Amino acid sequence: MTKRRLYIVLAVVIVAAAFGIWRWRAGDAKPKLQFETSKVEQGKIVAKVTASGTLSAIVTVQVGSQVSGRIAALYADFNSPVKKGQLIAKIDPPLFQASVDQARANLAAAQGNLAKAKVQAVDARRQYQRQKELAARQLNAQADLDTAQATADGADAQVTASEGTVAQTRAALQSAEVNLAYTNILSPTSGTVISRNVDVGQTVAASLQAPTIFVIAEDLAKMQVDTSVAEADVGRLKAGMPASFTVDAYPGETFRGQVRQIRNAPQTVQNVVTYDAVIDVDNPEFKLKPGMTANVTFVYAEKDDVLKVPNSALRFRPPPALLGDGKGGGAGVRPGAPERRTVWTLTNDRPEAKKIKTGISDGSFTEIAEGDIKAGELVITDALGAGSPNLQNLRRGL
Repeated sequence: MTKRRLYIVLAVVIVAAAFGIWRWRAGDAKPKLQFETSKVEQGKIVAKVTASGTLSAIVTVQVGSQVSGRIAALYADFNSPVKKGQLIAKIDPPLFQASVDQARANLAAAQGNLAKAKVQAVDARRQYQRQKELAARQLNAQADLDTAQATADGADAQVTASEGTVAQTRAALQSAEVNLAYTNILSPTSGTVISRNVDVGQTVAASLQAPTIFVIAEDLAKMQVDTSVAEADVGRLKAGMPASFTVDAYPGETFRGQVRQIRNAPQTVQNVVTYDAVIDVDNPEFKLKPGMTANVTFVYAEKDDVLKVPNSALRFRPPPALLGDGKGGGAGVRPGAPERRTVWTLTNDRPEAKKIKTGISDGSFTEIAEGDIKAGELVITDALGAGSPNLQNLRRGL
């Protein structure tokens, strides 16, 4: 091989080696880490709890039948206004009327037997008195006196038994009359019929439980919302606090009410515990109807003109390698002081930790109650770049 060819080969090898080293270094280099930032704002912040609920009348009465029978007539229907004591349905009465007539006849017979027993008792007592007078003059045998006395006592006992029979038959008559009266179904309250569950000619059976014929809402101008509030939020609510809600029927309208009570009975569905917060609502225009679904908002704290920081800034943690301490920023919530937090600002393109004390939160922004931070200052909310760790590992919950 000539020297010229040798020089060419060496030159090619050197160039190839240099190119390989350059590519290796270029591939090993990582793009510069970039940060997303947001400004610390000053303004209003509203802390609230949201829940879903169902509208209903404050008092809803289920009207049933005390006796079994065929529905002979209905005097109310859906949406009918009714007054307390108004006849709203009638059960066919012939069988019950027959029971009354039979009980009345039994009472008359019992009263007749009682009168007969009293007459017999008076006669038996008179016969005993005569035997007693004869015995005093020793004109009859002792056996005759004893027999007269036993007869008189038996007649008195028969009077007592007849009186008991009269009382029994009178009670049976009263029961039959009550059952006859129950064939007239009266409204127990004034209100509006919201449900009718039977038709004329239908037979209702009251042997096991009273069948529901009507459902009456006492006053639809006053309603309530029963909401399911999560156990994590129920501690923020109290009786008397305001609440607002929307319904699908009027999407652009907000209705307002007041919390009447927070019931202690827990409701557990699929291991999720909720509590019923009852809200009183005025319904003067009768827009709201029983059964509507309400999306409820409870405002438990509200502040004007405060410093607030995005919640994403409270969740941010810088990459451990960037800080050089291998601890991932070391700025979490301190045990025993959950309101103490850390946010990160950029100083000379490096994150700088600032301790703050947080206040109320609306879910998107959190109040800065204390801390060396000002309105308009940029806080880091996210990190971007191939050299950064997985962003999921940089975020920790509030």
